[in-house]
Amino acid sequence: MRIAILGKPFDADMAPHLQGLFDELAARQVRIAVAKSFYESLQQLRLPDNLTVFDRGDNLLGTDYALSIGGDGTLLDTVTYVGRLQIPILGINTGRLGFLSTVSPEQIPQALDALFRGHFTLENRSLIHADTDPDAFGGLDFGLNEFSILKRDTSAMIVVHTYIDGEYLNSYWADGLVVSTPTGSTGYSLSCGGPVMLPHTNNFVISPVCPHNLNVRPLIVPDRSVISFEIEGRSNNFLLSLDSRSVTVDAGIQVAVRREAFDAKLIKLNHVNFLSTLRSKLNWGLDRRNPAGFSV
Repeated sequence: MRIAILGKPFDADMAPHLQGLFDELAARQVRIAVAKSFYESLQQLRLPDNLTVFDRGDNLLGTDYALSIGGDGTLLDTVTYVGRLQIPILGINTGRLGFLSTVSPEQIPQALDALFRGHFTLENRSLIHADTDPDAFGGLDFGLNEFSILKRDTSAMIVVHTYIDGEYLNSYWADGLVVSTPTGSTGYSLSCGGPVMLPHTNNFVISPVCPHNLNVRPLIVPDRSVISFEIEGRSNNFLLSLDSRSVTVDAGIQVAVRREAFDAKLIKLNHVNFLSTLRSKLNWGLDRRNPAGFSV
C-alpha cells in the first residue's frame, strides 16, 4: 500500500500524534510519500527510511490514499494535488472548525485501523471548474468549495453581469459574487447568507457579497449549467479566486464556471456523517437549559 501525506506546519503538542502516525504506517510496511512543503516541518520526528518526497505536479499514480493533516484549507489544497486521479482523501484535523477534516489527532490510531480494515465509506464531492481567457490559474482551474469574483481592497463596488447557459440572469452591484458547490455551502457562501446544501446535491449556489440591492438573494441553480460573467467597475483590476487561490485579473477577462468532469473522493469513517458534523460544528440545537446539551 502507498499513502501520500500532505500537511501544514504544526505545534509542538501535535508531534507525538504525528510520530505515532508514521510509526504505525512503518509497522504496517506502508510506502509513504510526503509533500515537499510538509516534509520540511517533519525534521523533529523519526521518519521511516523508505519515505519519499513529492512536489506539486509529480505523478501520484499508484497511490491508494492521501492523508491531509491540517484544517479544511489543507484538504482543499490536497484536492489540487490529487486532481483527476481521484485518490481517496482522509482529513485529519489539526486546525479549528474542521467541516471536511473530521478526524481529531486523538482518533488517528482508530482512523488508521478503520482505513486498513476497509471500515469507511467514500463520498463523491463535486468540484467547480473555471474557464478563463487568458488563463488565470495556471492549470489548477478547479476547486472543491467555491469560485469568487471580488473587488480589490477598498475600491468601489463592482458590477457582475451574470448569465446562465447564455441567458441573462442579473447584474449584481456588490463587493463580489460567490458560486459555491454543495461542499462550499458551509464556507464563504454561508457567510454571504447562502443556504446549506447536502453534499450529494447536484447544484451550485450563486451568492452576492454585500449586494447594493437588498432584495437580491442567493440563487440555487443546477450544476449542469454553465455560468458566465462580465465584470465592470471603476477599477481596471479585480480578484478571481478558487478556494484559497486568488489572482488579480484585468476587467476584459472572459470568465465562466461549470461542474468539473471529475470529483473529489473523501473518506468518511462509519461513525461520521454530514448531519452530525453540522450539529457539532454549527451548534445546531444547542440549548444550555438542556443538561444533555441539545434541545429535543
